[in-house]
Amino acid sequence: MSSRMFKFGVTAASACVGSVIASWSIDRWNSPHVVNNAVQRPPKRKRTLPMRSEQIKSLMSGEEFDVLIIGGGATGAGCALDSVTRGLKTALVELDDFASGTSSRSTKLIHGGVRYLQKAILGLDLEQYRMVKEALQERATMLESAPHLTHPLPIMLPVYTWWQVPYYWVGIKAYDLVAGDRNVKSSYLLSKNDALELFPMLKKDKLCGAIVYYDGQQDDARMCLAVALTAARHGATVCNHVEVKELIKKDDGTGKKVLCGAKVKDHISGKEFTVKAKCIINATGPFTDSIRKMDEPTVKSICSPSSGVHIVLPGYYSPDQMGLLDPSTSDGRVIFFLPWQRQTIAGTTDLPCEITHSPRPTEDEIQFILSEIKNYLNADVEVRRGDVLSAWSGIRPLVSDPNKDDTQSLARNHIVHVSPSNLVTIAGGKWTTYRAMAEHTIDAAIKACNLKPERPEAVTSYLKIEGGQGWTPTMYIRLVQDFGLECEVAQHLAKSYGDRAFAVSKLATLTGKRWPIIGNRIHPEFPYIDAEIRYGVREYACTAVDMIARRLRLAFLNVQAAQEALPVIVDIMGEELQWSKDEKERQIKHATDFLANEMGHSINRTSKERIPIKLSKEEIQTYVKRFQLIDKDKKGYVSINDIRRALKSFGDGDVSGEQLHEILKEIDTNMNGQVELDEYLQMMSAIKTGDVAYSRFARMAELEEQKHEAANLKQKISVDRSGGGL
Repeated sequence: MSSRMFKFGVTAASACVGSVIASWSIDRWNSPHVVNNAVQRPPKRKRTLPMRSEQIKSLMSGEEFDVLIIGGGATGAGCALDSVTRGLKTALVELDDFASGTSSRSTKLIHGGVRYLQKAILGLDLEQYRMVKEALQERATMLESAPHLTHPLPIMLPVYTWWQVPYYWVGIKAYDLVAGDRNVKSSYLLSKNDALELFPMLKKDKLCGAIVYYDGQQDDARMCLAVALTAARHGATVCNHVEVKELIKKDDGTGKKVLCGAKVKDHISGKEFTVKAKCIINATGPFTDSIRKMDEPTVKSICSPSSGVHIVLPGYYSPDQMGLLDPSTSDGRVIFFLPWQRQTIAGTTDLPCEITHSPRPTEDEIQFILSEIKNYLNADVEVRRGDVLSAWSGIRPLVSDPNKDDTQSLARNHIVHVSPSNLVTIAGGKWTTYRAMAEHTIDAAIKACNLKPERPEAVTSYLKIEGGQGWTPTMYIRLVQDFGLECEVAQHLAKSYGDRAFAVSKLATLTGKRWPIIGNRIHPEFPYIDAEIRYGVREYACTAVDMIARRLRLAFLNVQAAQEALPVIVDIMGEELQWSKDEKERQIKHATDFLANEMGHSINRTSKERIPIKLSKEEIQTYVKRFQLIDKDKKGYVSINDIRRALKSFGDGDVSGEQLHEILKEIDTNMNGQVELDEYLQMMSAIKTGDVAYSRFARMAELEEQKHEAANLKQKISVDRSGGGL
């Protein structure tokens, strides 16, 4: 045992000392590119945000842009901001919506990568080390540039084997050391009791202690949108729902064919037109190779896609301000368990996949995540399939390595490639390093296409992102006092829009109540208000999916709540965009399909259908009785009219038709507009086993039985037996 301890101590100490020496020597001989911020200053941004129609008009003007960027994710938006702030005439087009792909489906972390640092040190991998160091530098930059959308997050690493305590402690301290003076906060060691105090849900059996380190957390979709809007305010032409149909080439005078523009289609108006550009940048993430093959059909693929699934659980699964890291799952992956917008995110998986515009989570991946987090939570927290509020899959655009087959061994570093026709491709990378990736890409574009920027170097390292300039942590108090908003709503607006929250608040309608004065919620469980829908249209939201998934994050937080809020959202958007009745119905159908297929709604329903009925004879008799009490006409099924009648008897006479349909849909698994007895029994069995957390229909049936029994008891006790009263 003493020999084992000695060897472990030597290994741990060597790793720590080695990381310090490596950090010093690499930094000394490989200093990163430094921008002289004192010399270079970005142009002042415009006061007003151009309307989408104005952006499309600019795109159709026939003027030649210096740079045309394909892709409106984090990297594409970052390239647009870097390019326009250097003084280049910049345009960006996105097939769907800003952040509609991988950029809105991340773990929401801003991090350097603890796992990659471990590989860098143990494998003496210089490339991995540089990637981690760059990411840690960019982590600090993101936290400074968008303080309203980002914040430091402590993450706990629980340790259940005593000898791993010094091992993980050394590794996390190395993480702090590599960050240097750009570290967020210092990591620290916790005893077992202190760990349980900070994370009460943690399993305490055999717990030796824990290590807490800091990374950043963000609202990824709104961060990407904010970067794109910042670029637009600086003069860039940014357009969503515009597809590149063809790349155009010309002879450069030497016999070489080079790109000079693209044929595009605006999917909102249906118009097709040509955009001229001196340089075209391919920033399409997982779809990198499709644009490269549009340029040269015979080119080899460079992207190796990997699917990552996340699930959202209720907020009580984790503390408000403490995440959890499982460093080694049953199959060697890493699982994060993080608080986010009052809910809990768990993920992710990491499997090779096919490239698609509509990635879907699978039941197997959801069950894998649930089974892994069970290992870290105490017996009081029953991890139930029915608690999964939302689930989504994102495709990571990993740069493939022909010498490695396992996607887990692929680093998330990026490459910049220039084709013979001058197509500049940025591939790979990670959310955290989007700004540095954009800087490297624009540097390459300037060189390859002989562009003449006003400022030769990037100025984005100290630029505030949309909403960050006038934001303060206590700004929400002014929103409460000046506008009469609920405190929770004001905090949400301040965190989502920063100093633009005042402009949002001005669009809010009166509630007609004493308090709050303005701000009608679109769903009672979430702080989203009507004004955000109207402001979202000004932020280039064109469809209901744009709104529920990326302007608001409702689809990611609770897919059922998003479905329930859809009619209100579509009505308000219809007013702003002059939608017809048919268009509103089309938007609702499209959004419903999105929620069902990409946000896990259909999988949640399917998981209920697969549940066998596990009820005792007595339980079945009880539930049959309750069902028959609601089915007063003895039809053999419960209709929406039966539900309306039952709710009215409880005093809920103001229930809307949409709410009645939602109650019916949560139990009507065969989708025939009525509830059969077997569907009700299946629901009750699912509630018993934990596969379903709660059912309004089940609660209604229980109340109906209580009301019936109370009425019977009243009839049985006659005046004579009661003594005639007092």
